[in-house]
Amino acid sequence: MSKKPSLASLVFAYFEQRPFVELAHDDWVDEVMRQYEDLHGRVPRDPWRAARKLHEEGKLQKVRKGVYKYDPRLVYDPTLEEFTEQQKNYIFVRDQHRCVVCGKSRADGIELHIDHIVPRDKGGRAIIDNGQVLCAQHNFLKKNLDATESGKRLFIRLYEAAKGKDNQDVLTFCREVLEVFAKHDVNGHIDWTP
Repeated sequence: MSKKPSLASLVFAYFEQRPFVELAHDDWVDEVMRQYEDLHGRVPRDPWRAARKLHEEGKLQKVRKGVYKYDPRLVYDPTLEEFTEQQKNYIFVRDQHRCVVCGKSRADGIELHIDHIVPRDKGGRAIIDNGQVLCAQHNFLKKNLDATESGKRLFIRLYEAAKGKDNQDVLTFCREVLEVFAKHDVNGHIDWTP
């Protein structure tokens, strides 16, 4: 008797047959649940967890909350994409043991992390050029915001701080950067007015 396919294998097969298509839960859950019930005689529990697990395993890419896609060019083995200790040490030295966003170090009482600039689930590799030092706070923010959102919020905070100190050079610099965000309609949902 052959082994029946798992829920994760049915989910993966569904995505694999639709490469590069962004699929929300409503696009695939009913079909996969029907297939599973036909094969196993019962309804599966939590099919969306199978998609999250496939994402964690490097087989699906998370586009945004509840939306995944299969891109065969970006499938990776997460066990192979961690930075080695030698790479981490190099990145710490290169970035002077400071968060590249706020400049804080362990001497300031904060925890430092080595971060993938391009996340692994978006095809980012564990190579030195894709690594940076982030404090725990900025690493957490990056995980919850994409890089451009984090960047825009950083320039808004810097702009407000410069305004409080009447630092015209920094105000001009931040204004120009934030105008580039607006010009290209990047993260328009984050309000900023000069």
